[in-house]
Amino acid sequence: MSTAPVLSPEVLWQRLGRFPPATGYCVAYSGGRDSHVLLHLMAALRERLDVPLRAVHINHGLQAAAPDWALHCSDVCARLAIPLTVIAVACEVGAGDSLEEAARTARYRAFEQTLQCGEALLLAHHQDDQAETVLLRLLRGAGVHGLAAMPPRRPLGRGLLLRPLLDVPAAAVAEYAQAQGLRWVEDPSNSSDRFDRNFLRNRLLPLLAERWPGYAGPLARAAVHAAEAAELADALAAQDLEQCADGSGLDLDALRALPEPRRRNLLRLWLRRQQLRPPDASRLQAGLQALLEAGPDRAPELAWNGMRLRRYRNRLLLDAATPALAPQVWDLQRPLPLPDAELRVEPVLGAGLRQALRSAHVEVRFRTGGERCRPAGSRHRRSLKKLLQEHGVPPWERQRLPLIYIDGELAAVADLWVCEGFQAAPGEPGLRLVRVVNQGPFC
Repeated sequence: MSTAPVLSPEVLWQRLGRFPPATGYCVAYSGGRDSHVLLHLMAALRERLDVPLRAVHINHGLQAAAPDWALHCSDVCARLAIPLTVIAVACEVGAGDSLEEAARTARYRAFEQTLQCGEALLLAHHQDDQAETVLLRLLRGAGVHGLAAMPPRRPLGRGLLLRPLLDVPAAAVAEYAQAQGLRWVEDPSNSSDRFDRNFLRNRLLPLLAERWPGYAGPLARAAVHAAEAAELADALAAQDLEQCADGSGLDLDALRALPEPRRRNLLRLWLRRQQLRPPDASRLQAGLQALLEAGPDRAPELAWNGMRLRRYRNRLLLDAATPALAPQVWDLQRPLPLPDAELRVEPVLGAGLRQALRSAHVEVRFRTGGERCRPAGSRHRRSLKKLLQEHGVPPWERQRLPLIYIDGELAAVADLWVCEGFQAAPGEPGLRLVRVVNQGPFC
């Protein structure tokens, strides 16, 4: 006889009560057993939810049967009277990525885009899934943040991602499906051991279960302990960051004063706060050491995933790779999107560009060398290179600064200076230039 706890709508209702209230619930429905159970349970709770309930199915297009799975999901949702959205995604496998990772990235991007404000996305991950994730991350040498595995909840887009069954054993999910006579689709790729998770599930975990039948519970608890340790590490990093933060960068002297593990801990938190995935441990350690210890005549950098950490004037700064920049015509009527920023104007009195210049031919260009500007109020015309050096703009950022040309003449340098002859006079309506820099690739 099975000893798995009984799973019921009431059990799910209690678990939903642990999470913040949502403006609606959206079940991620793959058509498989686990997500079907979650969908069925939510349908039973519909009258108690008092908010809209819907489902979303992601079609990765990786299996010949994918269209049939989408039809199956549509039929099930129609019988349960639950609205279903089917989203087709393309899985682009990047350098060093696996097909699993590409599919996951595409899936979560679609989830994020479909979520409404305050809506909760429900995923059917259970205790055995959590145990698998802990083992996979352990085998990959993860730290405490990785070993914390899947969180029960986290922000996603405009809403929340929730895993209400994360402490429920897979056996309880299977018993509910059998008792309710549910039908689901089976992904044939689940039997292929070429995927790491499948190899673990099909080959290693059965051996583990022979020796430790209840292994999933302790491994899931280990994830909770790791999450607590990660929270403590983040709290320490936040304290260190207060001491090391210097504008948009980090003060190198303050960073050097910290023990090495705390430097790396701080840097990981700093990058995550900017929506960036930190580099792996070995690259982070080697790169940070070079940045801190290389002589002043050197230009070390830590590069990963299209990002670079560089140093300038005793600060550690981020530099995002951007495509080649070409001149653009700008009518000043609407914001101008750039690869790493957005340029716009705001009405102001007695400052900025003269408002009368709206009707002139405005073009945004980028540095090619030799540009000169006489900032409004200054007595002399000077090279732009010298002005930017004195202003402390890092060399790699200078090439991305938008230069505003009016009728072919340099009129302003980003939001730093308006050139003499183009500024609004005291009391005259003007247009203040505003440059909003993008904070990172993940938002």
